[in-house]
Amino acid sequence: MKIVGIALLTTFLATLLKEQKPNFAFLLVIFVGCSIFLFLVNQIYSIIHMLQVLAKEANVNMVYLETILKIIGIAYIAEFASQITKDAGQGTLASKIELAGKIIILAMAIPILTVMIETILNLIPT
Repeated sequence: MKIVGIALLTTFLATLLKEQKPNFAFLLVIFVGCSIFLFLVNQIYSIIHMLQVLAKEANVNMVYLETILKIIGIAYIAEFASQITKDAGQGTLASKIELAGKIIILAMAIPILTVMIETILNLIPT
């Protein structure tokens, strides 16, 4: 609820500032957006820790979990950067950030996909 309240208040203030000081309005939105992201770091850490505990209990190779967490992190960071870039009126650059994020995610996922395909092929009787 705090985040929603802060976001709505920022939206209202940015709307008022946009008419007279558009640069300040943009900086306010960027600052509050980054602050919300930093506010969520503790929750993100808790989720990552819980996933690590579950992976250890299930005897999952930690390399795979770490790779998946990196992929998720890249997706969130690329989305966050893309939205900020769109807010700055740079839609073309935002789409390039999204494309770069997708390509990096695909490159990181190849080892996991390879292991999955090998596992499936080993399960199929010949």
